[in-house]
Amino acid sequence: MSNEFFYAEIEPFETGTLQVDDIHKVYWEQCGNPEGVPILFLHGGPGAACALVDRRFFDPEYFRIVLFDQRGCGRSTPLGELQNNGIDDLVSDIELIRQKLKIDRWHVFGGSWGSTLSLYYSQQHPECCLSLTLRGIWLLRDEEIDWWLYGIRNIQPELWETFAGFLPEVERNDLLEGYWKRLSGDDPGVAMAAAKSWSLYEGASCTLLPNPDFMSHFENPEIAWSLSRLEAHYFRNVRFEPHDLLLRRVDVIRKIPAFIVHGRYDIVCPVKNALDLHGVWPESSLLIIPDAGHSSHEPGITEALVAATGRIRDNGSPVLCE
Repeated sequence: MSNEFFYAEIEPFETGTLQVDDIHKVYWEQCGNPEGVPILFLHGGPGAACALVDRRFFDPEYFRIVLFDQRGCGRSTPLGELQNNGIDDLVSDIELIRQKLKIDRWHVFGGSWGSTLSLYYSQQHPECCLSLTLRGIWLLRDEEIDWWLYGIRNIQPELWETFAGFLPEVERNDLLEGYWKRLSGDDPGVAMAAAKSWSLYEGASCTLLPNPDFMSHFENPEIAWSLSRLEAHYFRNVRFEPHDLLLRRVDVIRKIPAFIVHGRYDIVCPVKNALDLHGVWPESSLLIIPDAGHSSHEPGITEALVAATGRIRDNGSPVLCE
């Protein structure tokens, strides 16, 4: 995707896979400067996987950029696998990668579901985190899942009607269960049709204006398969107790420098999520982009994220200067 704020395209200097349990093999890569300051990129979804452009938020001469595809998606195998796939499993994988690469501490950068994972990982392992750069805040609370499944119809009614209309009318009072039954069922044709419907609903909600190039990512059958199955699985089966756990545990990470950026017109993860997080964590920096939705590839958000990593390079912290 063309965007003037990204750094130039780069290739990894090292790639590999890590057998993290009896089932899952996780793909990882390193880009940029092998002797540089380590920064970890955590992708969204869950299930969306890393895109090539995700390497380009960081100055490759300064950073040692670590990316990996989380369990069940992208270049990790098996694709769409739900067994042994929970947030604690992903945190364990992050730690295995950190130890394998002999990294003591790193900066952590994540958006959407990647912000959820960044927050949870940092609360589990604050000693490993130099800073947090967070975009499109998603806290996995009940209200956020309800918004994704039903609230979007208040802004994108035609899109929601298509999403809900995939199911028979008698099942539309519980969209998650209806989709789950098909995504986890025995009919591969029905499962893939449900996956595509789910993925297109999300993709079309991500940008402020329609973006065919961006949508092509969500039309990819492999992305649709992993994204829909893992999101439905996490929405249904992998929840925090209490549901606002990430807000309740902010004290654990209060002293970690943090920058939050959120699009004003994000309808996937409403801006209220970022305000709720910043409200309990006023030490963080918050920037709301007035002309952006959810995607990190929208120019205003890309500019803010690249500026944040530039502040890490120049000042050691992504927080906004006073």
